[in-house]
Amino acid sequence: MAETYQHSLGDASARQLSNTVKTNAQYGAITPRWLVRLLDWKGLEAGVLRVNRVAANTNVDVLCGQKGEQELPETFVNYEEKPKEYTLSLISTVLDVHTRVSDLYSSPHEQIAEQLRLTIESVKEKQELELINNEDYGLLKNVPKSQRLNTRKGPPTPDDLDDLIAKVWKEPSFFLAHPLAIAAFGRECTRRGVPPATISMFGAQFLTWRGLPIIPSDKLLVNGESNPKSVSGLSNILLLRVGEKKQGVVGLYQTNLPGEQTPGLSVRFMGINRSAIGSYLISLYCSAAILTDDAIASLDNVDVGNYYEYK
Repeated sequence: MAETYQHSLGDASARQLSNTVKTNAQYGAITPRWLVRLLDWKGLEAGVLRVNRVAANTNVDVLCGQKGEQELPETFVNYEEKPKEYTLSLISTVLDVHTRVSDLYSSPHEQIAEQLRLTIESVKEKQELELINNEDYGLLKNVPKSQRLNTRKGPPTPDDLDDLIAKVWKEPSFFLAHPLAIAAFGRECTRRGVPPATISMFGAQFLTWRGLPIIPSDKLLVNGESNPKSVSGLSNILLLRVGEKKQGVVGLYQTNLPGEQTPGLSVRFMGINRSAIGSYLISLYCSAAILTDDAIASLDNVDVGNYYEYK
């Protein structure tokens, strides 16, 4: 990303501004972040969300019907003694811009604004990767064992996705899968003569199954890679219910940040050093919480490399 940007400066000496955008090349290609747009987001003041759940052994006695003067049952609802806490994670980087570059090469691009935009895009790419794969709060890592399924034969079939729906049957919102997994599912549907319908969202077309959109994300890795070298390998397909009111999956962000640009994202000027380099701190605070176990399910060991020969 930085290399492409530097060539627009038009001066060989200005191209010495290497490492301007200090990001991994893995995040160089900006992709639509559908997951971030589809999650319901909850702002936090203290950076911590405590999820209080009813203890598993709690039974609530109720009276159904009324004959005579029956005594109403009484009950206490006990919460789990150690509720799970979700702490916001920080994604940050420092953008360095030489003042000579920003002063002299400000046309046709306003250098500071353009380099900040490119850096923020990479930070947001990292955000989506962490929302799915982070060891502490990533959706894939926090699917309860009872909500995990294996494919019947390897490739993702309509039956497999139906099993996912049976796990998240209370108002499921959408599937989430790598594009190669979606293509593999499409081949299985074609094989069975049941091509999935499409739906228009955000100005784009998405495949659906049972009316639920199948959202592509290359952050659901294939063999541990977002851009696998071959079209074969194993991945996962997630099904989510989103929203706090539905006790589903919610995204978390910090409110009232200094230099806030968008929810959870801030840009702060750090000053100019004696080498005339201006520095900007880009910070993004985010996390995700699964409010109830049945808000998410995962189809594991999804084979994305199965093909058929049609005669």
